[in-house]
Amino acid sequence: MKRKIVLLGSTGSIGTQTLDVVRNNNTELEVVGLAANRSVDAVEKQVREFKPKYVCMFDENAAKDMKDRLADLDVKVYGGMEGLLEIVSVPEADTVLTAVVGMIGIKPTIRAIESGKDIALANKETLVCAGHIIMPLAAKMGVKILPVDSEHSAIFQSMNGEPKDKVEKILLTASGGPFRGKKRSELESMTAADALKHPNWDMGPKVTIDSSSLVNKGLEVMEARWLFDVSLDNIQVLIHPQSIIHSAVQYCDGAVMAQLGVPDMKLPIQYALFYPDRRPMAEKRLDLFELGSLTFEKPDTDTFRGLKLAFDAAYAGGSMPTVFNAANEMAVRRFLKGDIRYLQIYDMIEEAMRHHKKIENPDVAAILAAEKETYDFLEA
Repeated sequence: MKRKIVLLGSTGSIGTQTLDVVRNNNTELEVVGLAANRSVDAVEKQVREFKPKYVCMFDENAAKDMKDRLADLDVKVYGGMEGLLEIVSVPEADTVLTAVVGMIGIKPTIRAIESGKDIALANKETLVCAGHIIMPLAAKMGVKILPVDSEHSAIFQSMNGEPKDKVEKILLTASGGPFRGKKRSELESMTAADALKHPNWDMGPKVTIDSSSLVNKGLEVMEARWLFDVSLDNIQVLIHPQSIIHSAVQYCDGAVMAQLGVPDMKLPIQYALFYPDRRPMAEKRLDLFELGSLTFEKPDTDTFRGLKLAFDAAYAGGSMPTVFNAANEMAVRRFLKGDIRYLQIYDMIEEAMRHHKKIENPDVAAILAAEKETYDFLEA
């Protein structure tokens, strides 16, 4: 039986690599729905190749354009947030892979879970901001949350078959990004072009900037806390420049289970889509003789303050992780436009967190209100 997928964020880095996985497994995977923001040309090509029954463009004007372009096909075209909520609940789908960037992923993920769909999760904000809502709901509905991020997939794989109550520590690895080893004085002059030169991974611009600042690793800490039900005190971040050990789990007897592989997002994507099965992949294999050695470093949280601020937000809990995330999103947008300097990303996050009055156990409306409040504060 084919696994039938709705893919949110089909034109981004994760989305296009997901479609590569589908191409290589087209007898066992079927795309029944595609969703993107406004990249009409790219989505039209995807629709004509993969022939989904449903399409959603978050941008309403793009949705109107898409309807005209696909008039010759039997495809239902949706638009806006209502369209996302519709496409994730179509009866033909059994899995929703959510690879959108930002908090627009929260509501569709909730609707998909309520509709009984398994979630292949590549949208960090869903658990960072609403983990206290998502994980209990998934348990109630009996659906699986399958991590797509390489680090969380590695942890998930390293915990397979092991009792969860025997986990002592999660070892979350980070490459260190393009600025690893640099000091604060050196970061003052770094441009967006500098920050986008990730040494190992092919990611979108926002995630690549977050990797350079260690904000991305902070977001992953928050995700891991919810995905694996562990205390923040039991999550340790390691800088691992080679990006070969994607993460590891230490158990109460001292044993450490790790998942290794070449840096290739198609592996965790495929694993999530076929879980619990493993399927062959024709990608490059890890050659330990060629590699020679693996190295590890402590993160420099004084220079790369994104990780420390993320832990502060996570320990505070409530609506504070939403503020951390929203402030970073705005700061990264401004940095990419050249409106602020690199180190001001940290300043904007810290200012927003200091200003915010935390809300305990926020519902979705309160989460979105905290996001708006953060934007309003930073724009003032």
